[in-house]
Amino acid sequence: MKIGIIAHLKHPIRKPFMGGLEAFTYEITSLLMRRGHDVTLFASEHSDPALPLHSIMSDMDYDRETFSRFRTHDLSEDFISTHHAYLELMQDIDNSGFDIIFNNSLNYVPITMSTIIDTPMVTVLHTPPIFEMKRAIGKIKPYGRMNYVSVSQSNAQSWKPYLSECHVINNGVDVKKWTFTPSNEKEYVIWFGRIHPDKGTHYAIQAARIAGKHIKIAGSIADRHYFETNVAPLLGPDAEWVDLCTHDQLNTLIGQAEVSIITPCWDEPFGLVVAESLACGTPVAGFARGALPYIINEKTGSLTASCNPIELAECIASASTLSRKDCRIHAERELGMEQMVSSYEALFHQIVDKKYLPHAI
Repeated sequence: MKIGIIAHLKHPIRKPFMGGLEAFTYEITSLLMRRGHDVTLFASEHSDPALPLHSIMSDMDYDRETFSRFRTHDLSEDFISTHHAYLELMQDIDNSGFDIIFNNSLNYVPITMSTIIDTPMVTVLHTPPIFEMKRAIGKIKPYGRMNYVSVSQSNAQSWKPYLSECHVINNGVDVKKWTFTPSNEKEYVIWFGRIHPDKGTHYAIQAARIAGKHIKIAGSIADRHYFETNVAPLLGPDAEWVDLCTHDQLNTLIGQAEVSIITPCWDEPFGLVVAESLACGTPVAGFARGALPYIINEKTGSLTASCNPIELAECIASASTLSRKDCRIHAERELGMEQMVSSYEALFHQIVDKKYLPHAI
C-alpha cells in the first residue's frame, strides 16, 4: 500500500524521543517500510532523515534547550504556523496517490478537511478528548467518512460521548530491542520518562524512600519549575537523577532494577514505559489510572487507586516478588510492536478494499 503518515509538529520525529507519540510515529513508520509499504512521513524538517520524510514545517525556531518553538514565537504564532502547515498539506494530499492517510497529528485541520478529500483516512486518538479535536470530530460526524483508532480500551471509553464507533489497537514496543534480564542484579528501583507534573516523579521518590529502596530517576526535564520545586529537593544519596541516556544504558538500568515505578497523575491513554519495563522483565508498581489497569495484571505488577506514597510503597514491595519471566511473556504476547502494526495493516486493508469495492448496479 501507499501510505501517507501525518505526524504532529510539536517536536521532530527523531531520537532521543521527547515522548511516546514521537516513538510511536518513528517505529510504525519504520516497520511499515520494512514490510514493503510505500510510506511518506509528513513531519517537521529536523525529523530523522533516515525516515521517508516530507517536511511540512521548518524547525528553524525549534529550541533544543527548551524543546519548544516558543522562544522566538508566541503561542498564537505557533498555532497559526501549525494550522497553515496542515492546511497546505491537506489541500494537495489527494494528488499524491495514497491508498490511505494515517493521521497522528492531534490537530483539528486534517480531521476537518477529511470531508473534502477522496483518500480514506484513519485518525489515531493518542490522547483523551481535547477541545479542538472534539469540536472537529463533532462537525464531521454527519459525513461518516473518518475511521478512528484508540490506543487503549480506557482511552476509547473516554471518547465514547463523542464517537459512536472506535477501533482499539493497543500501543506496543519493539520487544526485540529490549533485552530481558532474568534476575535483577542491583538493589534499586527505577522511575523513567519525562519529568513533568503529569508523570508524578515526586511520588515515586517518596514511595521508594518509605519502602527503603534506592531509586534512580532516568529522564529529561520537561517542566523545569516542577523539577526544581518538587523533584530536586527530594534527591539525595538514596535518590539519584540519571538524566538522558542512550537506549542501551536505559535498557540496562531498567533490566537491573527490582521494580519500575509508574505514577501517572492523569488518565494517560497508554504509557509506553509500561511495555518497555515488562519487556526488560521488570515488574511495575504504580497508580491505577488511565490504561495501567488494562495492561497490567496480577502477574506483572501491583497498583494502587490512590496517590498515597505509603500505599505505593506497599505496591513496590508486592511487585518485587513477581516473576520477571511472566513480565517478559506478557510484553511479547500483548504489548509487541509487531502485533500492533499487523492490526493497523489489517484495518488499512479493510478500509481500502471497502473503498474500491465495485458499486452495486
